[in-house]
Amino acid sequence: MDASGAAGLGIGFFLFMIVIYLFYGYCIGRILQKAGKPLWVGFVPIYNNIVMLEIIGRPVWWIVLLLIPFVNFIILIITYIDLAKSFGKDTVYGILLILFGFIMLPVMAFSKDIQYQGPAVTQPGPVI
Repeated sequence: MDASGAAGLGIGFFLFMIVIYLFYGYCIGRILQKAGKPLWVGFVPIYNNIVMLEIIGRPVWWIVLLLIPFVNFIILIITYIDLAKSFGKDTVYGILLILFGFIMLPVMAFSKDIQYQGPAVTQPGPVI
């Protein structure tokens, strides 16, 4: 493969990744929109995770845990299970979101039957 072929392949891959990012940003935005948040939030990295933590009822400081290797996998599993529960689905649906997110996130985003039910986790108030 010559240099122009490699450059064309690189540009094609880059454009493909932009399309994937826009599609999944739109899907996350639609899911957050069902919870009363603006659609554009789905396209903003890190901030969309902060908003997702808010709508499922988890503390916002968990965003720091998403930056720690290996811990982030556990937090991501908990987050997706809580996301499923916030939309009236069970733990199995949350696990499917983790394993088959490329299918389940668009289903969750575009299904009219899946509606936001409220935070899956209620934070306890301060002890007085």
